[in-house]
Amino acid sequence: MDPYQQPYHHGSLAVQRRLGVSDQAAHVGRSIGDGIKPVAAAFLGLQPMLVLGAADPAGRMWASLLSGPPGFMRATGAHSVSVTGRVHRADPLAGALAAGPLPVGTIVLDPRTRRRMRLGGTARPSARGLVIEAERVFANCPKYLQKRELYEPDGGGGEQTGAARRAGQLDPGQQEFIRAADTFFIATGTPDGVDASHRGGNPGFVRVTSPTTLSWQDYPGNAMFLTLGNLEADPRAGLLLLDWAGGTTLQLTGTAHTDYSDTGGRSTVFTVEEVVQTEAASPLRWSAPEYSPANPSVQAPL
Repeated sequence: MDPYQQPYHHGSLAVQRRLGVSDQAAHVGRSIGDGIKPVAAAFLGLQPMLVLGAADPAGRMWASLLSGPPGFMRATGAHSVSVTGRVHRADPLAGALAAGPLPVGTIVLDPRTRRRMRLGGTARPSARGLVIEAERVFANCPKYLQKRELYEPDGGGGEQTGAARRAGQLDPGQQEFIRAADTFFIATGTPDGVDASHRGGNPGFVRVTSPTTLSWQDYPGNAMFLTLGNLEADPRAGLLLLDWAGGTTLQLTGTAHTDYSDTGGRSTVFTVEEVVQTEAASPLRWSAPEYSPANPSVQAPL
């Protein structure tokens, strides 16, 4: 592969060529490093939440939440992050993370400052939680990030014991929860590794078209197309939505694909295969959002 394009696999390169952004993507791709710089280490040490994407033993992709007091995750070297604590005991990835090693993608998002950082690598269990060996580290711009204040800055602590409910499709309450969402996280993967990313917009930007089908418009971003590139090669995907005020999590696993319009627009269609709703999965309590000024107006369905 041309070293100029080395950060990307064939799926992302194909999407970049299709949309005519190969040069822009090559330039932005230089920000992807293999080590954790001091400024990134300092950022990690201040955060109370981590979103982790990985595949379960059956190969299904999930996005999961870990939380703790600031300092619960910290860089212990240029290529290593220590995480104190584990996912909720009922989380779909609990067994896979405990067994390890496991390819993972992570995203650390700070709603207070509209900053985010992504890190991909391999997770292994440790006596206190996890150790993640970093292979790809980079920051993203603040586009489409809603600003929120944290009401419980210490992040709580201890094992979360809320009940988990599983189903094969979305019930009416879950559908309305998704329609009202302004943020979700998405995990995708290929044999090259796993990526965890963020999607944000004004409420209504995610459409629920049936108990097993969601869609959302893909807004302009950094031209990397890591998520869409992964889906080009492997349709497995996992979504995580948070009740920011109450701590409930909604996790979905299934498959996704991208639809391209003749006018250059694109949308992602997600098919639900399993739903896990966990009450009080997170001890964090966040304020109502201040919506990003970059959020487009939500368009009515065609």
